[in-house]
Amino acid sequence: MTTRTSWGAASTILSAAGVSEDTSYYRGYTGEDEKAALTVPMRIQAAWAANDADAFADVFADNGSLLMRDDQLTSREEIRSYMARAFQGPLAGARVKGWPVEIKFLTDEVAVVITEGGIMLPEDTEVSAANFIRATWVIARSPDGALKLVSHQSSPIKA
Repeated sequence: MTTRTSWGAASTILSAAGVSEDTSYYRGYTGEDEKAALTVPMRIQAAWAANDADAFADVFADNGSLLMRDDQLTSREEIRSYMARAFQGPLAGARVKGWPVEIKFLTDEVAVVITEGGIMLPEDTEVSAANFIRATWVIARSPDGALKLVSHQSSPIKA
């Protein structure tokens, strides 16, 4: 018997995106809607691991917003272009590692996820203290059920 939720089944969402489900990522967030919302950061992590700007940008809404370091990007296409340059330049081979800290459903269609983690350069085995961040993700569920990242902002956390 399959349980249906308003946000969908995480395994189905990830499978459709070609992303392997990492059940350890959920930590204490085991509700079906919580796990579905967490597929958004998992899809971003997978795009980083592949250095795939298209997969990264496709997680965002058309008018999605990304604050990356000092650059405020305000559309999916700006995000795609920025990440393509970054993955071929200073972030070539980089990946991100993170985990959820908090999830709040503001409405039936909007969730805010807080994560911690950071960028790992190719030689890194863990997130360095210099790259440790806390991130805020605003995720919207569209009428067709697709989960899109509306806004992502991260701030450094100093040790």
